[in-house]
Amino acid sequence: MNESHLFQSKIGQIIRCYLSVNQTLGRQFKTELMILTHLDKFLGLAGQDLTAESFNVWLHTKQNLTPTGRREWMRVTRNFCLYRQRSEPSCFIPDLLQFPKRGQPIQPYIFTESEIIHLLKAIQQLKFDTKNPLRKETYRLGLILLYTTGLRRGELVRLTVKDYNSIERTLLIQESKFHKSRLLPLSPDGWAELEILLKKRRKLHLPTNPETPLLWHRSEKNGSYSKTGSWKIFHSLFHNANIRTASGKIPRVHDLRHTFAVHVLLRWYREGADVQSKLPILATYMVHQPSIICASLKK
Repeated sequence: MNESHLFQSKIGQIIRCYLSVNQTLGRQFKTELMILTHLDKFLGLAGQDLTAESFNVWLHTKQNLTPTGRREWMRVTRNFCLYRQRSEPSCFIPDLLQFPKRGQPIQPYIFTESEIIHLLKAIQQLKFDTKNPLRKETYRLGLILLYTTGLRRGELVRLTVKDYNSIERTLLIQESKFHKSRLLPLSPDGWAELEILLKKRRKLHLPTNPETPLLWHRSEKNGSYSKTGSWKIFHSLFHNANIRTASGKIPRVHDLRHTFAVHVLLRWYREGADVQSKLPILATYMVHQPSIICASLKK
């Protein structure tokens, strides 16, 4: 755990031990660190212990959270309290009955092939950006990789040049969800677009060293897009292309991942393949459960 996190509330030392134990076990605990750091700061400023009263006041400061987000903050705190209870049996434990109800799963939006083509055309119509001379090519590659590989947005922005093997035509996705790494074969389109982008970067003398982000721009110090920045890019593209869900909302970037899975399954069905036997392969490729993929197809 980073030493810069100095927990100073009355339960600060217990929080530090709790996080340290779980991180030693190999858990990243990034969400837990963020939430418990916030809790520690609140309790430290108030000079209070964690009680039912201080817990409710603290939650009141997070009224902007959705019910699902609020439930997550309460869940993380309750798990910490259960750990604390081992050494302090009488400590406060949040009541599960007070947790917000689980929200309905978001129905994924499945892009059509014509919508993907429309998005590619919308990218070509973007104005030239002197700060990012390869903006069109970068956005185009990002869209093609999301659509043809089923990458998560976070996985996409973390890719570096060294993760691309031009000979094997693969991408190495390192330490993603569930702490798993995987090697993804690129489609002919994905490989071709990647080669084009890197060739243009070399021609313009833009960074192409192994540690450089695959989707590079010069606005940030390390040249990588943030998850929020990448969301804004695709959200704007979906808006400009006038793509809407049945409820009139703009699709999520994550819906491209659902689209990838559904289009693969539909292609297998059209080819007469044994889809049930292939499902574990697709699930392994995407680091997901077959049941979740099937659920996406039914929606």
